[in-house]
Amino acid sequence: MHVANLKQAGASADDHLMATTQIPAGAKPLQEAGALASALQANLALVIRGKAEAIRLASVAMLSGGHVLLEDVPGVGKTLLAKAIARSIQGTFRRIQGTPDLLPADLTGVSVLDQSDGTWRFRPGPLFANVVLVDEINRATPRTQSALLEAMEEGQVSADGATRRLPDPFIVVATQNPHEHVGTFPLVEGQRDRFAIAIQIGLPDREAEREILTGVGGARVLDLLRPVADSDELRRACAAIRDVHVAPAIVDYVLDIVAATRVHDGVSLGASPRASVSALRTAQAHAVADGRSYVTPDDIKAIAPSALGHRLIPSGGPDLTRGRAVVDAILRRLPPPRG
Repeated sequence: MHVANLKQAGASADDHLMATTQIPAGAKPLQEAGALASALQANLALVIRGKAEAIRLASVAMLSGGHVLLEDVPGVGKTLLAKAIARSIQGTFRRIQGTPDLLPADLTGVSVLDQSDGTWRFRPGPLFANVVLVDEINRATPRTQSALLEAMEEGQVSADGATRRLPDPFIVVATQNPHEHVGTFPLVEGQRDRFAIAIQIGLPDREAEREILTGVGGARVLDLLRPVADSDELRRACAAIRDVHVAPAIVDYVLDIVAATRVHDGVSLGASPRASVSALRTAQAHAVADGRSYVTPDDIKAIAPSALGHRLIPSGGPDLTRGRAVVDAILRRLPPPRG
């Protein structure tokens, strides 16, 4: 991450914090990343009606190269949004259905005996794709969930005594039902911490639901969706995001928020350093989606509840809604930095 990149010559980081210029004309990679974000949001909005904030967060997470967790009750469009994301990127796509009998090898792959020459050959599992949809991830057991840890953090899997690289980019879009639903297993702490963004879609308003019923949006439109970028373009956009300017005052703001989660009375486990890095990178992507080459306090406030809430363990156990509420309360209490 480049804290001083794209800074105007002779200006201090704090002076640049609240600059009014947009992405400069010469910053072509950032312009292309911003255009990709806009195209992705427009594409998703064709399918998911009336959920602009969820769409924006999903596109920002993709732009940052992060993984996306969609948690909500059944039937509100979690899987539909995940499929729309996958169809918007022209790359390899695989779908995994979470079930209690799913095994780690079902994800990573196994070696099979080739009867023709008596040699063992590795047969890659569904994790070997650019975009992987894990539907109802919390219906898989913790043992199987653990097979995703190495893949999501390091872009590789270890199977049959060998380490194999996954495609680049590699992005997991997972859905889960609320953990109190029948047949679910709570995501382990390390698993939740590997998702850049957790999104609650919620029920549509009346007009959006009318559009779904009349075929203006929803599953019928999904079949007509076309990619807005290929995997190479997404990879370049993710790389460009790391060049977005982050002033020291913004870094301190993130550190203050994260530190507050660790001492909050209603939290038994606060955000990790991995959460700090991921939140700041997502804020960089949010800035580019807004057409800027620098991060502002508003970028942090826009993404913090969704970037940190799922990583917290509130007193009484994991709960995304309560985790987000804790972050919201911290944001109201902490003064943002001034330019």
